[in-house]
Amino acid sequence: MAVDPDNRLVARSLERDWNEKLAEVERLEREDATLPKPMALLLTAEQREQIRQLADDLPAVFHAETTTSVERKQLLRFLIKDVCLARRGELITTAIRWQTEALTQLTIPRLKRCWELRQTDPNVITQIREWATVHTDTSIAQLLNEAGYSSGTGGLFTAKKVQSLRFTYQIAMGCPQGPAACSTGQRGDGRYSARAAAHLLNVNISTIAAWCQAGHLEYVQTAPHGPRWITLTPELIAQLRKPVQKRWTPHHTSKP
Repeated sequence: MAVDPDNRLVARSLERDWNEKLAEVERLEREDATLPKPMALLLTAEQREQIRQLADDLPAVFHAETTTSVERKQLLRFLIKDVCLARRGELITTAIRWQTEALTQLTIPRLKRCWELRQTDPNVITQIREWATVHTDTSIAQLLNEAGYSSGTGGLFTAKKVQSLRFTYQIAMGCPQGPAACSTGQRGDGRYSARAAAHLLNVNISTIAAWCQAGHLEYVQTAPHGPRWITLTPELIAQLRKPVQKRWTPHHTSKP
């Protein structure tokens, strides 16, 4: 009745809304009266004291065998107020603020991507670069396995894997297994191809093969019927080298 006559229409609208809200509150109160009481309200004094004692030793509750993973997550939600993550290069700094405003900071390494997990250890590349001058791919693979290294996929090294890494990182091979890849005929480990050894000793290749089979020459051969790489010392060269055969050239005499 105290509302200005010019605002009676607004007043009736507000009164109608007010009555509707009161009716909604009354309905919710009736529904609440019919719902079962929460279990927390039915706890005995002894049970309440037991809960308080457990709250004083949260690690025991958290690690108890009877505590499920879901309950552990709920405990953390109750204890943690917020978490802040910050990346610093390859490290992740984690700041955990608890409900008591205490702050805990942790620094953990950044999780590697899929291609990073399959990337070869840089130390392996260093070793290959060092050994490639005096070892074959097969020998390098054996040395890497003996040193305890593993490939990017987690398996043992093979000659093909070493060859692929050399190609990727542009590492020259000083000890090829095929003579065609050795233009000088002498590898980085000092061994000679059969053709180069034959030329150096002034014999033919069949003689080199016979000397190898007879044990007069030390050699390495990675596969049956594969190319031989001969070890020649200055003393052995002096002992086995044949004199150069001079070709006979006929002399023509002029007639008087």
